[in-house]
Amino acid sequence: MLTTIISLIILLFAITIHEASHGLVAYRMGDPTAMAAGRVTLNPMAHIDIFGTVILPLLLAIFGAPVFGWAKPVPVNPHFLRNPRRDGLWISLAGPVANILAAAVSLLLIVLLKAISPVTTVALYNFLTSSGGLPAGLQPLQGLVIILFYLVLINTYLAVFNLIPMYPLDGSGVLEGLLSDDLADKYAKLRPYGFLIVIILISFGFLDLVVRPLQYLILGIIFF
Repeated sequence: MLTTIISLIILLFAITIHEASHGLVAYRMGDPTAMAAGRVTLNPMAHIDIFGTVILPLLLAIFGAPVFGWAKPVPVNPHFLRNPRRDGLWISLAGPVANILAAAVSLLLIVLLKAISPVTTVALYNFLTSSGGLPAGLQPLQGLVIILFYLVLINTYLAVFNLIPMYPLDGSGVLEGLLSDDLADKYAKLRPYGFLIVIILISFGFLDLVVRPLQYLILGIIFF
């Protein structure tokens, strides 16, 4: 239960910075749509999608799967963009980049705290190898390291998930911006089937194949 609560709160933060970054970059590219809709904000209530932000992550946390999800899509009007496909690439990339930066900063803080007080990562190890309960006599810095660890994991999961190059995920906008006009038109024909393809990829463990090595790398940096 404790792990579930921590994961959901951090996911809400991760999704908020993800969506706000989309809207901010769109605004910088000349599209005021997201700004006018109140989506360039760190208020999580502006971004919540009932299924993608609440129900799905809760089910994943309960069943012990990597926690990820999505928010309401940030509205973008390509008519305001000078070069819709090129600008769309940067708008799409903004969300995952925000999550990667959040994960990197959190990981750096863990490494710094470990250097200051090695016992902090011992508490994290005990937490991860227990049933999820807090170790007895937990100190504030040890609790902070546990929270930072989940910030690293969830922001990493969210970035990787959204970079899958398939509609409606951010990776599709990134790929479209890299393709020639002809290839982009052919790729766009997959749009009606995109969500189904994403579900199939997840069902066959594609996300796990990418995330697991990253998880081992993160654990290696923290504990060795």
